[in-house]
Amino acid sequence: MAAAAYRAAEKITNAYDGAIHDYTHKKGVVYTEILLPDHAPAEYADRAVLWNTVEKIEKAKNSQLAREVQLALPVELTKAQNISLVREYVNRHFVSAGMCADFAIHDTGEGNPHAHIMLTMRPIEPDGAWGAKSKKEYILDKHGERITLKSGAFKSRKISVNDWNDQTKAEQWREAWAVAVNRELEGHNHENRVDHRSYARQGIEQIPTIHLGVAAHQMEQKGIATDRGNRNREIQLANMQLQRLQEQIRKLKLWLIRETQKSPQSALADIVEDILQRERQARRPSDIRAVERSNHALEFLRKHEVQDMAGLQNKVGEMYRQIGRVQEEMKLIHRRMDALKEHYRQAGIYKENRPIYEEYKALKPRKQAKFYEANRAALMLYDHAAKYLKPLLNDKNQIPIQTWKKELAALSQKRDGLYEKYDTLKDEAKAVDRLRYNVEDVLRRERARTRPRNRTRSQSMERG
Repeated sequence: MAAAAYRAAEKITNAYDGAIHDYTHKKGVVYTEILLPDHAPAEYADRAVLWNTVEKIEKAKNSQLAREVQLALPVELTKAQNISLVREYVNRHFVSAGMCADFAIHDTGEGNPHAHIMLTMRPIEPDGAWGAKSKKEYILDKHGERITLKSGAFKSRKISVNDWNDQTKAEQWREAWAVAVNRELEGHNHENRVDHRSYARQGIEQIPTIHLGVAAHQMEQKGIATDRGNRNREIQLANMQLQRLQEQIRKLKLWLIRETQKSPQSALADIVEDILQRERQARRPSDIRAVERSNHALEFLRKHEVQDMAGLQNKVGEMYRQIGRVQEEMKLIHRRMDALKEHYRQAGIYKENRPIYEEYKALKPRKQAKFYEANRAALMLYDHAAKYLKPLLNDKNQIPIQTWKKELAALSQKRDGLYEKYDTLKDEAKAVDRLRYNVEDVLRRERARTRPRNRTRSQSMERG
């Protein structure tokens, strides 16, 4: 009830406990609509009726009441175009499957329009009644007979009546949204396109940023820095630096391919020494920087034992491969650091809500139901955190906070080491760039000196 009221910026009363959820003050909700299957009762078009009915039909304390899908809307489209896009998508992929869909479009004008879609979990029968989420299937022995347990009951398993909870559905819905958005963008003559796949699946060598979340996004919009925002800024800066260096080295590789074909055995040290000799003889103050550049280039060649263009090509190729390795290591480190930070967050939620859980467990069964309803949010958060942390506990069945802290410190140090590697590669790329400038200058003059003059016989006779 609270979720529906918040997303629609409405005031809704929960019929179960009388709680009033008033979010009419919320800004940025530009459109809301409820879409229903053909055989759903017409009164479900009222938000309060729909979700109160959902709350009423679910009896188990751990029932999943709804599913939410969030869609990022293309900023290129108008409000009306985005509404039409969302409506068509929701009807095609959710309502046609038998779900009731309650969607709200949020747009505060800050470049982040998006839609929240709340979906019901139970199918609706032809008579308008809620159907079951699952059914019991008896397990049979090799003779086709039911297996009896010690309790006297028959062995069985629970089977979902639909595929809405299948893990594959999320991927299908994501892909379908990308297709729908791109079709709409193309139909309105916009060049941009979206892709539902990760950078890795698209073959893009880039460290992915993390999702900010509603709270962090709102804080960032107000100019308040958040941990997640700082992480994204750090990742974006790293991506920008690595991409710049990749592009620089890529250009050097292309230049080397061309030059190696022309002069594969060019003695680079001799070329640079020749430049140094001529510039020293000139003794012009303006040539001091040129001498420094040449000295750096010569030092680079000697340090890496590069003698000719082919050797330099191999060195640049290795630099390019190192950039790829640095990127891959950075991705793994950032991914693990994000996982550790999520461990910390869940541990904090667990610790904060554990007293409420312990109070709940200490109550007599007849009082637990009322206490649970009054503290549903805290107990659900605790339950989720406990399940999240269970496979992460150490051999003493404790949350390994100190272990995570040490690992995070080690990862931070390793990340700093990768940044040092990046700085080294950047300096090497600059050295090769200086060398390229010097070599191009010498080779250009050398080719001009040895190029045969293009004169006709008559011109030569006239000059003679």
